Amino acid sequence: MKKNIIFGIGGLVLGIILTGLFGFLGAPSAMINESESSMSFDETVETIIANAEENGWKVPATHEIHNSVVRGGYDVDKVTVIELCNVDLAGEILTGDNNRIVSSMMPCRVAVYETSDGKVIISRMNTGLMSSVFGGKVREIMALATDQTEIIIGSLID
Repeated sequence: MKKNIIFGIGGLVLGIILTGLFGFLGAPSAMINESESSMSFDETVETIIANAEENGWKVPATHEIHNSVVRGGYDVDKVTVIELCNVDLAGEILTGDNNRIVSSMMPCRVAVYETSDGKVIISRMNTGLMSSVFGGKVREIMALATDQTEIIIGSLID
């Protein structure tokens, strides 16, 4: 009986450790979504901006990260970060004191980068997954923003 209890507790502890380990190792791929674009780098950036504007989103800024890094003496492939803002969704978040906790994640961002073998990748945070951590209005708004961002990039993904 005592031996069974020890094995049971040992199995439980091992199960908890393995679950934590697999969760930790899988977290990076769960937090970031990446998709290969069907267009060239420049076409991808232009299309995301056009699609965002057609869907009522603003594009406050684009950051050509590679240009800054190249000026620093590094040889890197193209990387552009596109800031996307839906004023109505942002307003819902920013008008509530308790909701502003997620303002550090605003505006939404989509990165487009080119790999060394010429592929063009669209990368974005998995805000759908992240929204599940929050409740109420934040969860609702982040889920809407996620769905709309996927619509914006949808025509570029095979």
